[in-house]
Amino acid sequence: MFKRQVLLECISALLIMLFLYASLSKFLDFQTFTGEMNNQPLPNSWTPFLVWIIPCSEILICIFVLLERTRLLGFWISFSFMTAFSVYSIMILLNFFGRIPCSCGGVIKRLTWKQHVALNLFFVALSIGGIILQRKKQFKPITIT
Repeated sequence: MFKRQVLLECISALLIMLFLYASLSKFLDFQTFTGEMNNQPLPNSWTPFLVWIIPCSEILICIFVLLERTRLLGFWISFSFMTAFSVYSIMILLNFFGRIPCSCGGVIKRLTWKQHVALNLFFVALSIGGIILQRKKQFKPITIT
């Protein structure tokens, strides 16, 4: 029981650090982030919406993962985000778009695309681990003795 809780707290802390760092780097260099979003293979008319929804969603994930009551939902949203980012990174790695439209901030920008995919998949795995551990914690079978 104690090991599970420590592991859950470690997974939560790592996810919070990732998403908080990602969102803050976007807000702190908002003009660059906006320009990089315009470079994505999406309609530029989506940019005004995406530049707010992505970092705000990342902060929301942090809050959900931080709070015990919403942690499972936070893990699921984290899993969804990281899976989407992984698929997108793999598509870039496979030259699906014909160009590299990166909008990664901070130190993550220095990673190669293979390293980027590996990092994303690591956080997908952490999210899955969090889901499994949190579900076991929340839905313990009732034993009658």
